[in-house]
Parts: sequence; C-alpha cells; structure tokens
Amino acid sequence: MSEIYVIEEVREILILVGISVNENDDALDSMEELKELVRTAGAEVAGVVLQNRDRVHSGTYVGKGKVEEIREKMEQTGANGIVCDDELSPAQMKNLEDELNCKVMDRTLVILDIFARHARTSEGKIQVEMAQLKYRRTRLTGFGRSMSRLGGGIGTRGPGETKLETDRRQINARIAQLRSELEAIIRHREVARNRRRQQSIPVVAVVGYTNAGKSTLLNRLTGADILEEDKLFATLDATTRKLVLPDKQEALLTDTVGFIRKLPHHLVEAFRSTLEEAKYADILIHVVDASNPQWEKHMHIVYETLHELGIEQKPIITLFNKQDLLGQEEILRDFAADKTIKCAVGKNIGTDAVCEALEEILRESKAYIEELFPYAKAGDIARIRKSGELISEEYREDGIFVKAYLPKRLKAELEIGG
Repeated sequence: MSEIYVIEEVREILILVGISVNENDDALDSMEELKELVRTAGAEVAGVVLQNRDRVHSGTYVGKGKVEEIREKMEQTGANGIVCDDELSPAQMKNLEDELNCKVMDRTLVILDIFARHARTSEGKIQVEMAQLKYRRTRLTGFGRSMSRLGGGIGTRGPGETKLETDRRQINARIAQLRSELEAIIRHREVARNRRRQQSIPVVAVVGYTNAGKSTLLNRLTGADILEEDKLFATLDATTRKLVLPDKQEALLTDTVGFIRKLPHHLVEAFRSTLEEAKYADILIHVVDASNPQWEKHMHIVYETLHELGIEQKPIITLFNKQDLLGQEEILRDFAADKTIKCAVGKNIGTDAVCEALEEILRESKAYIEELFPYAKAGDIARIRKSGELISEEYREDGIFVKAYLPKRLKAELEIGG
C-alpha cells in the first residue's frame, strides 16, 4: 500500500518590532503600516513591541531587555518569527537570530516579498529580482551559519570563505545579466517615448502613496482592467493606456509604482527606469487618500521621492481621493499643486473635473491658431485633430479654414507662422 504524504503550508506568525527615537516621529503610524505590509505578504501578526530609545542598538536593533520581552511574547503567542520596522544590518540580523532562535526579517525583506508576489510583466520581475539580489549581496555574512568563516591568518581560508566568494560571484553575474536585459527594455521604451514625442501626444503620469487609488483612477478614465484591491502594492507593474478627453484630445495615462515611507533604496534604484516615466511626463496627477489620517505625511513622502528622482517643475493636479470615506469636511491643501480636486474615484465622483483640469493645462501649453490650409494639406488637419484641439473647420473655395489649439512643437513642424 502506497504511503500518502500531506504537505501543509506553515503560516508565518510574526511579532513586529520597532524603535521610536523621539516623541515627534511617526513610529506608531509606521508600525501600523508594517502591520498592513505583513498581512499583505500573507503572514499573521501576533503582537507588537515598540521601544523608546535615543538610537538604534548597533548589535541587536533593540536593547537586551526588549529582546527578552520579545522572546516571552513569542512563547505566549506561538509566533515563529519577527519583523523589524527598519532595515537591519547583517550583524543585527544574525545576533537576533542567535538570541531568539527564530526567523528574523526587516521591513525591506517584507516589501521585496510583496513585490515578488505582485510582479507580472517581465520588466517587473527583472526589477524585483535585481533588488532582491542586491539586498542579499549586502547580507551574505548574515544569512545562515553555513556561511561562517574560519579564523584569520595565512593559509586558513576554509570552505566558509569559499562559499561566500562563490555566492557573491554568482549574485554579481546574475545582476549583470538582469541589468543587460533591463537595458534592452529601457532602450525599447526610449524608442516608444521618442515616437510619442514626435507625434506630440502628451503623457500624464499618475503618482501617489501606495493604496491611494491610482489604479482605480486609470480604470475609470481609460476603461482599463487593472486589479483594484484595498491592499498595499496591490498592483506593481507600470501600465499605460490611451485617454481620450471630452474635447477629443488624446493623451497617454501612465500608472506608476506606489510610494511608501522607508522605501528601500534597493527598490528605488531597481525601479528607477519605471519611475522615470513620471520624469518624462508632461503632467503629473498626484492621488492622495484623503481618508487616511496621515495624508499630509504621505504627500510629503511622495514629493520627497519625486525630488530624489529629479522629477520637478511639472504641472501637478492633486486629487484628494476617497471623499466618500470622510466623516466630516476637512481642510485639504497642496501648495505644490497647480490644481486640486476633491473626488471619490471609486464612486466615479469627480472624474469629470479631472478631465476638465487636464484639458485646461494641456490648452495652456498649446498655441492658438487661425489658419487656412490648402486642400492638398488636409492631412495636416488630421494631425491637429489627433494631437491638438480642433475648435472649428470651415471649408472654403481656396482651402480649409481652421481654428485650433496645437502643441508648439507641431506648430513649428507644420511651419505655421504667427
């Protein structure tokens, strides 16, 4: 009789650990966000340990007394691992593993895991794997006792050292291969970007904190079918769709990866090519979850990240989203925005105002013309209709008289004076 094997997936039950270095920091909010990240990654939160300290302990992240408290809480709750709210050094990770004899993770590792789950396109998968490898490379000495080294001295390099060198070489080789594949994708995107520029099609990039409603906005405005979930990083891969505004102007609407506090530098670097879609955009739509008590902090993080990426001096439309979830009227301001709109995109409230704001900003960047086109150049009017805003056309004996707004680049290409 053949034996039957039952394989059960072990659900991770975790204790969250954080540090508060002063009264004015956002440690509590950061821990709440970490709780959502852990749940999104598929684990269960058994408890929270937050320590007030002047600075992070260099050896074990928290002090020795808190390590004992964590051990007791793990025994009480049956937890099998911990997650620290900051990125741990290899030494901190190894010391905590030795002290607690359990799986130790940090915020970066959880975010990387979520990204790995949600990446769908080949580019997204490449970027996530690169970030994972860069994170692992800096921590080779911290993972597992099998990588421990022998004592120092001439002629004492043992298998542990060899294992480290082999792992590091393999990781570097894989990163180089992934970087080559990513560069090919970036070159293809640059070709597409130049083609759009030649066709004078404006690009609108949607940015914002994770779970603010960016994907929902793209779906409502363009009829796209992107996953909408009330989870952090529910969608990861950048998506571009054509948007036809009420005045028949065409634009490309691009979603970008959501921002978050303490976004790992590995991810900022790996997703730089995707985030640069915002850098080359003509307009930014900044989506803010107005129902979140930390909306101002989230706005600051978004602008901080955009500044880090060199994305500045662009027209910004800020959407204070999820108005339907607000219990009372709140004063909502964004002094960095050219226009602000209160909306509830999920309920399709305020989307018309978004389109009107886009039309106004696009019109401001265009030149107004009144021009007579010979019938031989009727094709030029088709270009105006596609890339500009055709107000009227009158068919006369000597040609077609047109009133329109059109991109200044197109005006120069069509050699229209005035």
